[in-house]
This record gives sequence, C-alpha cells and structure tokens, in this order.
Amino acid sequence: MKIAPPDSVVERVLPSVEAFLTAPLMVIGREFVPAASGNTYTVFNPATGKPLAQVPAAASEDVERAVAAARAAFAGPWGRLPPVQRQAVMLRLADLIEEHGEELAQLETLNNGKSITLSRLVEVQSSVEYVRYMAGWATKIEGSTLDVSIPIPPGMRYQAFTRKEPVGVVAAITPWNFPLTMACWKVAPALAAGCTVVLKPAEETPLTSIRLAQLCLEAGIPEGVVNVITGLGEDAGAPLVAHPGVSKISFTGSTETGKRIGIQAMRDMKRVTLELGGKAPMLMFDDMDLDLLGVAAGVGSFFNTGQTCCAGVRIYAQKGIHDRVLDTLSAVTRRLSIGSGLDPRNQINPLVSARHKAHVQACIARGVADGARPVIAGSAPDEGYYVAPELFTDVRQDMALMQDEVFGPVITVTPFHDEDEAIRLANDTRYGLGASIWTGNLNTVMRCVPQIQAGTVWVNSHNLPDQNMPFGGFKQSGIGREHGRGALDNYLETKSVCVAFR
Repeated sequence: MKIAPPDSVVERVLPSVEAFLTAPLMVIGREFVPAASGNTYTVFNPATGKPLAQVPAAASEDVERAVAAARAAFAGPWGRLPPVQRQAVMLRLADLIEEHGEELAQLETLNNGKSITLSRLVEVQSSVEYVRYMAGWATKIEGSTLDVSIPIPPGMRYQAFTRKEPVGVVAAITPWNFPLTMACWKVAPALAAGCTVVLKPAEETPLTSIRLAQLCLEAGIPEGVVNVITGLGEDAGAPLVAHPGVSKISFTGSTETGKRIGIQAMRDMKRVTLELGGKAPMLMFDDMDLDLLGVAAGVGSFFNTGQTCCAGVRIYAQKGIHDRVLDTLSAVTRRLSIGSGLDPRNQINPLVSARHKAHVQACIARGVADGARPVIAGSAPDEGYYVAPELFTDVRQDMALMQDEVFGPVITVTPFHDEDEAIRLANDTRYGLGASIWTGNLNTVMRCVPQIQAGTVWVNSHNLPDQNMPFGGFKQSGIGREHGRGALDNYLETKSVCVAFR
C-alpha cells in the first residue's frame, strides 16, 4: 500500500503495523535477531505516553556480530558488484519503500509522534526520492587523469590517475527527529559508493530503521550490507563508534554527543561526518512580504513541533515591522491546534519522549527566570508528551533561551535597527547550520549572504532542504556535507595511481 492521502486521518492502524509491533528484531546479516543477552527495552507512543513495543537492547557482542557481517559483505559479492547493479537494487529498494509507504508512515507517527502528513510526505515520499536520487550516483563515480613531472630515472615516462574507492564499513548513527529520512540520508549514499553499513538508530525511534533493513533484504541487497542494531547509546552506539572494523562514522544528533564521537574517531583516524545542532536565525527586514509570516512560522519555526535542527527559532525583526511581526506571530501561535499526529489537523504534536518534554519545559522555565517575557502561556494535554508552543520577547543575547538548543515549539522575537546589527545578532551563537533572510531587496540579500555564518541561507523561505543542495554546518553545527555529490564523497577514498613506462 502506498501512502494514503497526506491529509487523511488514521482511524485505525494497519494490521501489518500491529503485527510488526509485536516483535521488532534487529537485522544482522540476513537474520532477524534479538540481543545476544536477550535484554529488551521499551519504546513509547509519545501521543499517549504508553508502551508501544519492546525492542532488543544491543551491547558489545551484538555490535561485534553486526560489524563482522558488514565486513564479510564488503569483502564478498557486494564489493565486486558492478555499479549498474548497485543502482538497480537501490531503485528496487526505493520502490519497496514506496509500496510500504503507509505502513512506514504510521510506524513513524506512532513511534515519533509527528504529524502523519509529515510522515507520509517527508519521511516516506522524500526518502523514496532520495534513494532514487542517490542510486543514480552509483554509476557516476569518477576519478581524473593527471599530468605529472617526475624526472627520474632518465628516459622514464609516467601516467597518473585517481580512483574513487568505497571507504569500507560505515557506522551510521541517526537521530530521533526524522528517523526514516536520516537513515536514508546515510544508507543511500553509502550503498551508492559501495560501502556496507551498521545502522544504529536513536534509542527512542528505532522502528522504521528496522523495517528499512528488512526491505533492503527484500530488494535483493546482499546479506550483511545493511545491518541494524538497536539499543542505548552507551551500550550499543559507543562500542560501534570505537570498533576497529568500522572505517567511517556518519552521525547526526546533538553537538555534545558529536564532539565525543569526533574525539573517538580521531583516536583511530576514522573518517567522520557530523551533522549537529542549530539555533537558526530569521532576519526579517522592513521591506519583507508580511504575507509570508504564516509560512515563516509554520514551515520555518514550528515544523515538526520545532524538533528540527534548522528551525528558525531566533526571529529578528527590523524596528519598522517588529510590532506587526510580533502581533502576527503571536496570533498564529495561539491558533495552532495541539494533538495526536494521527490526525493531520493537529499542527503541534507531542514531543518525542518524556525526557525531551522535561528538557523543553525546563528551557521555558529558565527563560522566564532569566527575565524573558512569554507571550502565549498556553496549555497542553496532560496525557502524552505535549508542550504548548511559546513565543518570548525581551530576550537578551546572553540568555540560555537565545544560545542553547531547545528543540521544541519555542521561538523568540527580537528587534534590530539596521543590517549591521542584524548580521551581528544572527552570528552571535556557537551554531551555524541554517539561517534565512526575509526581504524584497536583492541588494540586501547579496550583501548579507556572505556575512552569515551558516551552512544554508534561505531567502524568503526557511527549512526547505533539497537532495541536490549540500547540507551541513559552520562552527559547532558539524563537519562535512550531506546531499548531492558531497554525500557520495563522504563514503569514498581517493587513491592516486602512478604508472611508469618507456
């Protein structure tokens, strides 16, 4: 079954979803297995706070088995498969994701809490498109020929060229905010490059990653090429990162965890890509189209209930329009409906976990204690992990609310006088993942873009990535880029070859 109409309510989950939830198991090689210890842990439904499924709690022994399977696959048929055949099985995988789209979307909403509309259009349909896009890169890996000037021995000539070769076994560690999407962002380019993968999803949201690995086998991807282990970061993630059989680490998540992974990777000189936190500014100039404020809030700020690394949570409005921006955004925020993601009419859905709910509530409380002024003061359902959206004013740059990642439905609105002050405020953070400029003046755009310290700068839009547009961060928002050719390059080594002849 492909995805249902994106705006349709889920009245009852599919039987295949109910069956999957009874015993989701890890995928190692071609086997669906429990943890070697037999231990499990509970994943919850954020909309109700009730248990959803029991999932294997992997540890070092399971990591060992998964890496061994990935290494064997890399040395085996997968490593010798022609690029056109890698492309073919990836296209088959994309077809299967699409065929099982509604099942995957419902699993995602049940496990993550997000709107079923986002699960259908972003988690499923965008993932299908991304896998197809990356499949095309499998047949376009290329090196180059080089003119060299080696003078010895006399009479010897040389021809040099470069080869692009897969890096090996990849440890792919994904976050909980876009579980299926992020898994595909890592698995697809790794497969296109010819690598094998051990995927460790976030402990809160492992379900669609398990199902993805099952579909990989069904698509004809050889056993051991894509493996999934589930468990806590300290028990499964840490030994995976440190494993000597892993050649490359690709991590998306918090900056603090990313730093620890980066340190471990450097100890072993492993290749590493890190997509980390963000605190994105929106710079709204006096001449912006104010009709776009609803889009700015809905897509830029409150998309996925603010659980987005590029969410535009620091809104800076020029003095001439500040009061209107504040009034409009306040009105928009007050109108946002709160409830289960299974009903697409709800615009604010539960946060992913009780722990994250407590974190967001603590950030709001600290903002109030520091002197920031909450404008909305709304209420949220008692059942589940809901937090009502909030908008703050009177927020100083040195407040935690302005500097630390909240990752929830919380935004600030702050005035600025001129372009120079806007740039200074936008860059006053340790993060640099995304930013946006809202203006009708092309001159303003062209002056500001080079000065903003962010990996992506949108103009009159926000938080809209594309598979062909490099994505990653400046400063403490990460290392490396995903999407496009850069995503493929993350999983390739460059080898120089020099041939002597007479």
